[in-house]
Amino acid sequence: MTTLKSKLHEDLNAAIKGRDELRSSTLRLTLAAITKEEVAGKEKRELSDEEVTKVITREAKKRREAADAFAQGGRAEQAERERAEGEVLAAYLPRPLSDDELRGIVAQAVEEAKAAGAEGPRAMGQVMKIVNPKVAGQAEGGRVAAVVKQLLAGG
Repeated sequence: MTTLKSKLHEDLNAAIKGRDELRSSTLRLTLAAITKEEVAGKEKRELSDEEVTKVITREAKKRREAADAFAQGGRAEQAERERAEGEVLAAYLPRPLSDDELRGIVAQAVEEAKAAGAEGPRAMGQVMKIVNPKVAGQAEGGRVAAVVKQLLAGG
């Protein structure tokens, strides 16, 4: 079992013993998503810590989107629950990059792409290929793409 997945199991057991309903239900759903990912495809496999982090990131994003949808629908109680679940999951994710850190990484990637002969908005794909592995799990794709577009446009 991967170390991150085993930590999730240990924390789930502690949450159940401590009767922490929010934490236990959130961890149960996350572990179910991890198991679903493991059995997807033709044969069962064990996920690496990196893959488990991707699943947790996806689950956290679902919570943020659901909280926004509930808030827009006037269901503040459910929105608050989704936000709380997102905070539980955030504890298992790497620290998100600040705007300045992200900008620095993207600027470096833009320079690499220019050195390879790609410039302007058409270089977006090449820059994203360079940036994505460096920021995996620390910044959402939409946020990264926005910074890449801005820097490619000369901003």
